[in-house]
Amino acid sequence: MTGLRRRRLGTSGPEVSIIGLGAMGMSDLYGPADEAESIATLHAAIDAGVNLIDTADFYGSGHNELLIGRALRERRRDEVVLSVKFGARRTPDGGFQAAPYDVSAAAVKDRLAYSLRRLGTDHIDIYRPSRLNPQVPIEETVGALLEMQQAGYIRHIGLSEVGADSIRRAAAVAPISDVQIEYSLLSRGPEATILPTLRELGIGLTAYGVLSRGLLSGHWSADRELPGTDFRARSPRFQSEHLAANLRLVDALGRVAQRLGATTSQVAIAWVAAQGEQIVPLVGARRRDRLTESLAAVDLVLDQDALDEIERAVPAGAASGQRYATPMMALLDSER
Repeated sequence: MTGLRRRRLGTSGPEVSIIGLGAMGMSDLYGPADEAESIATLHAAIDAGVNLIDTADFYGSGHNELLIGRALRERRRDEVVLSVKFGARRTPDGGFQAAPYDVSAAAVKDRLAYSLRRLGTDHIDIYRPSRLNPQVPIEETVGALLEMQQAGYIRHIGLSEVGADSIRRAAAVAPISDVQIEYSLLSRGPEATILPTLRELGIGLTAYGVLSRGLLSGHWSADRELPGTDFRARSPRFQSEHLAANLRLVDALGRVAQRLGATTSQVAIAWVAAQGEQIVPLVGARRRDRLTESLAAVDLVLDQDALDEIERAVPAGAASGQRYATPMMALLDSER
């Protein structure tokens, strides 16, 4: 197995590859995916030294965990750090229930039991609520996670899309390895209070959406048609009134990438990784060619001149449109 540089997720978390793989798109929300290619991509990532794989029990209503479980039968489980989210609830037609996220103490144990079975493992390396429920104190959720950690079913406790106050409250109950949150050149919100809090408390950050769901890949075109099953068809940044403005930013980033001898996506990924040693970007590659392109970002060194040039191309706050539709934004503790 080829080695990738490693980073530790906070002072209490595991050592993981400098880039992780987010597996959501292999099962859900981005339109149809090829299952054989998905497993080949998972194998290629592990063989290349990617040891952090992120999923959720609600991705494809369990399909994503089953897919990863199948892939791991042909690789060594102990070489992989599995990060799993829970809390969202689905409907038989593939939709999401509008009810608040189920992150009660009872739900922690129930959802964990199913994830362990689907993944074919006796433990999950990082287990985390995907969102908070304002009716359930975070202390209750983290307390149940701590109980499961002490019982050996999970190794580390993570959080997702939480604000600074919630991070502090959670960390007072149990050590937190990392917070998973959207962070990219187009989503700079964590820089205000969340990143400083994480640095202060010694907590890592796993950044999802580093390519803004494909916008920053350099492969997106204004005339691309999206199937109804692709949630980007309803995402504000992909709507006509915002898309043109965002693609102008991507074009500017592409010119920087050309000067650096890299692709647009490689620059976007490298920029996230360059924001701190406690930050690990997750790439959502569904195919081996996209994975290969993304992993090459680890060899791209961005000096201060390059970082300044990137900042001029895509300044903080320049993105047009919210990262989620308004009802979904209201569910984000990180945006309060």
